[in-house]
Amino acid sequence: MQVLSTNIGNLTKINWNGKELNTGIFKHPTSSPLVLETEKVVNDSIADRKVHGGVYKACYLFSAKHYPYWKNRYPNLDWNWGMFGENLSVSDMDETQLRIGDIYKIGTALVQISQPREPCFKLGIRFGTQLILKEFIEYGFPGTYVKILEEGQVSSGDKVTLIEPSDNLLTVHQFFQLLYAKEKDEKILKLAIENLALPEYKRERLKKYL
Repeated sequence: MQVLSTNIGNLTKINWNGKELNTGIFKHPTSSPLVLETEKVVNDSIADRKVHGGVYKACYLFSAKHYPYWKNRYPNLDWNWGMFGENLSVSDMDETQLRIGDIYKIGTALVQISQPREPCFKLGIRFGTQLILKEFIEYGFPGTYVKILEEGQVSSGDKVTLIEPSDNLLTVHQFFQLLYAKEKDEKILKLAIENLALPEYKRERLKKYL
């Protein structure tokens, strides 16, 4: 895997249900390296820190391999890297192979796969329709947030190198499907609850399904 683009965004004002809000989802490629800190990407804009940023959502990665699918569905958009609000657009990233808890070296930073992105209405704002939320969930390849174990710089062209695979076999794809499944697979459910790389509150919420 390799970083194809580093992306950041400024706060953008939007209207939603009669209210004026800010969003940081409008990200665009930058020629500068990104500095990954424990709870954020330096110089990137986060409008709502309740749902973005923080230890388990410090940086968002999305796979370039999914771009052709979405370009085909939305051909009239002005396409560029960062369309999904990702900080890092990565080649050949496959959520069916990424385990939650895997540790990767990206540039000089050391990161851990933490959780998939769960889409909200702001993705719908970016795509011009809230239908994208249902489509995004059904497609099942949401990209991933990472936890920053060692702060560092990431540039376009940097390799994404697996340093330590997780002992827990839960993949990003499996966990994303689990979140939205009406019938929870007990085997996957147990893997999620036992996976210490996931935020504790998510693991606690899942226990009610056992």
